[in-house]
Amino acid sequence: MRTHHGITLLAATAAILALTACGPETAGPAGGTSPEPAAPTAPASATPATKTAALPDFVGKGLQAAQDEAQAAGFVLLTSHDSLGRDRNQVLDRAWKVCSQTPAAGPGVDTGTRIDFGTVKLEESCPATDSTGPEPVGDTMPDLVGQGMKAVRGALPSNASVTVKDASPQGRMVLQESNWTVCSQDPKPGAALTGQPVSFTVVKTGESCP
Repeated sequence: MRTHHGITLLAATAAILALTACGPETAGPAGGTSPEPAAPTAPASATPATKTAALPDFVGKGLQAAQDEAQAAGFVLLTSHDSLGRDRNQVLDRAWKVCSQTPAAGPGVDTGTRIDFGTVKLEESCPATDSTGPEPVGDTMPDLVGQGMKAVRGALPSNASVTVKDASPQGRMVLQESNWTVCSQDPKPGAALTGQPVSFTVVKTGESCP
């Protein structure tokens, strides 16, 4: 009889251990079991809608006024450049006026769009075609006569050795190159540019070359 009771006790203990190892379950219909329900999944965040607004026409306005109006309309990414291709900086916005804008005025423009103003000084006339200055100089020297000296220097290779002199008899010092225009150049247009020094004679913008 002791052997029979011992076997029964061992069988009961094994059954209890087996139930414990199965992990937590919930009772299902008709006494069955079912896995615990999965935790709810957070909804995916929606992509924010693009905000658009009407972009006003700024051509003919002072640069400062145009910038203020653009910001009031919701456009905050603003830049400007010299429409005459002389690479001058618009340090005092009130001294410049807008000749062109990119993109053009119109409805439904993304307010994250960068607005670029082509400008000239108040006393200057807007060019028929907006100019960004000379193209970067490669292995051949282009014709740079008539270009603004600051823009010319920016187009030359960064390691170029450059000499700039006043072409007039006064021999003035060339301090602010954005106010000077090229009269002559060496090497001449079409010559190979192989690292040799480059020299220019210049006059102040608006003056005639001697």
